[in-house]
Amino acid sequence: MTRLRFVMLAICVSFLAFSSLQAQSYSSAIGARFGSPLSVSYKMFINDNGHAVEGIAGFRSYSDYSWVNVGAAYQLHNDISSVDGLYWYYGAGAAAFFWSFNNNFIGGADQANLSVGIQGYLGLDYTFSGAPVNASIDWIPTFFISGFGSGFGAGYGALAVRYTLD
Repeated sequence: MTRLRFVMLAICVSFLAFSSLQAQSYSSAIGARFGSPLSVSYKMFINDNGHAVEGIAGFRSYSDYSWVNVGAAYQLHNDISSVDGLYWYYGAGAAAFFWSFNNNFIGGADQANLSVGIQGYLGLDYTFSGAPVNASIDWIPTFFISGFGSGFGAGYGALAVRYTLD
């Protein structure tokens, strides 16, 4: 019953947000995401109402394991009218994580694995006036539905800096 209430609340909030959507000041941008994981990003708005898609490819490495990931997200941007160029956004997406890790404990064999995750997006997006630069900061909670790291991961997100293409 709690999940049903959460889904109903999310749908209501989405409908309210659609009524206040505004156009961004750029239509596409490419750049880097500095966070977990370190990534490249391409964001493109698909209409004038703040609907965007973003493609992400990233890499993260630690002493005993590393991963490469690719993903895509659908985002809805909403104007914060008190600050020119500032928007908040939310959305959802999916990603594939290709893990490689050293097993120094049992058997000593190196291993690889694939994880698939469903992601949520919540962030702020700012476009600098008079410069072709966009910056955003976001949190990307991820629920891994298969593979290494199955379960919920709350430690994903980044500060992105992008060059606006138009």
